Amino acid sequence: MLNSAPPSSSFRGQRTIVGILRTLLVNRYTLFLLFLTLYTALVEQLGGLNGGWTFLSHQYFEIALLFYIYWYLNAVVRPSRWQAFLAAAPILLAYIGQDIYYLLLGKVFRFVELTEVKELLNVTSTTFLALIVLAAVIPFCGMLWCINYRRPKAIVLGLLPLVLVVAATQYSPEKVVRSYRLMRLWVVNWSDEMPVELNGRFVMLVYREAERRISLNRTATFQDRPAYELEARKRAEWLKKTGSKRNVHLVVMESFVDPTLFKGAIYTRDPVHPDFRRLFGDRMGFSVSPVFGGKTSQAEFEVLCGVPAFQELAGVEFNSFTGVPAYCLPGTLQLAGYRTVATNSFKPTFFNAVSAYEGIGFGEMYFPREYVDDATTYLSTGDTTGEIYMFDGELFRQNLQFVEEALSDKDAPPLFNYVLTMFGHLPYVLNQDKRPYLLKLLSRYRDPTLERVANLFYYRSQAVAAYVKRLVKIDPHSLIILVSDHVPPLQGLTTYKKLRYLDNRKDSLHLNRILFIEDGKVKTHATIHHYDVPKIILDYLSQGQYCRENLCGFAKNRLLSDRDGLRDEYLRLMAHAID
Repeated sequence: MLNSAPPSSSFRGQRTIVGILRTLLVNRYTLFLLFLTLYTALVEQLGGLNGGWTFLSHQYFEIALLFYIYWYLNAVVRPSRWQAFLAAAPILLAYIGQDIYYLLLGKVFRFVELTEVKELLNVTSTTFLALIVLAAVIPFCGMLWCINYRRPKAIVLGLLPLVLVVAATQYSPEKVVRSYRLMRLWVVNWSDEMPVELNGRFVMLVYREAERRISLNRTATFQDRPAYELEARKRAEWLKKTGSKRNVHLVVMESFVDPTLFKGAIYTRDPVHPDFRRLFGDRMGFSVSPVFGGKTSQAEFEVLCGVPAFQELAGVEFNSFTGVPAYCLPGTLQLAGYRTVATNSFKPTFFNAVSAYEGIGFGEMYFPREYVDDATTYLSTGDTTGEIYMFDGELFRQNLQFVEEALSDKDAPPLFNYVLTMFGHLPYVLNQDKRPYLLKLLSRYRDPTLERVANLFYYRSQAVAAYVKRLVKIDPHSLIILVSDHVPPLQGLTTYKKLRYLDNRKDSLHLNRILFIEDGKVKTHATIHHYDVPKIILDYLSQGQYCRENLCGFAKNRLLSDRDGLRDEYLRLMAHAID
């Protein structure tokens, strides 16, 4: 019998390398990461948050946190053939729960939403409750049953880092937010979903809770819910007694800048549509926006809530709203018997719109069905080929139909109809097959973005004129207000200075067009702030009684410098918006 030759050293080395690679690549942690990658990719295909490669290539801190939690759960669960699955179950359930929340409600889950669980269970069907128990409660309880409670030291010590994170979020939220900046995590204030897609679900849960804690700490002395509720009801009762119960239509237009206000700009033709020019002429006013070039929600906050957007809390104000009643103008109108409706032509995750609108006081809100799974919405983006955002004319056409149907019932409550447009947003794209360029910018200083915006304005001003004419015919005895949220960034401040926007007068970059139509007639006010809009509405509804009882600069045709004096009112409102 011949003895086989011993394996060569090179062969043994190859086997060792293969073994190491197999150990590194084929283990529970690698498979866990692969499964989550596939899961997030699937969720993206179902219309959820971006995942798959985005998850794997961007969410480094999220993956590290997931590995830590998975390691800990593996360490405390009793060894068995099901150990790896039991340890993964809580993490997967937490992901699934957040994704279901996003798919059903169109907004990103935050820890504060847990306060609504009791209310959710009260309105949930028995079948759905049974599904929750089967899909979540049983697997989670199974994992708890399998924990090895004979290792208390490992359980406590392994849990310590999570306890420290929770404690820091609760008691030192400023340090938590600062640490995110030091780690260079990308957190934008205009979207709820993008930071989650780039940083991770768990990572952003901690960040948003830290933001909320900062806001709560700064507004603690202003929190008095019973007194705040009482004042809101008194305002509503006052409006019931003095109000005309007339309808109000308020439109906030994305970057609706008047190209003729650039005194150094020359165009090959008038960028204002003739219908718009005939309707408004020189009777257009100005309103001071809190922002330049971006942050639409800041403008929305001011025109709906009536206080300056100081942005003194955790980011922009809309991101702090949790959905609890803050009793801005729509909330007051709703208490006074109005039907309060918000129509937003973009995504519900844009600046935390759903929770913000709920807290502001809208009883109904509608987003395009292309962005939400909602059979009740009346809105559709229409054909956006080559243009990204819903065209103003299409939005107005559908809103007019909605208003006409709402007012067809003579016994219907008065209507507060709020509309947010998005068509003028960066990058100012026109589908030239549908809306060809009609003019060129001939000035010595050339900004191609201003040329595009001027062409957009021609079509947008035509849409506004048609909307107002039809709305006046449908609802002649009403108040209609259209205001630009802010001027667009264009190529930066240089364009505004070189082409002399409003002759570069003081605060010109914050001056935006505003249009008023009262009882079918165009009216001009002196320059106002965006936060004066609710006062104008209340004064109109009360036939001037509001300004006889309160200080209103526009009633005396002047702009009040009252911003700083409204800081306490702002903090009090925000204290209850984040309550």
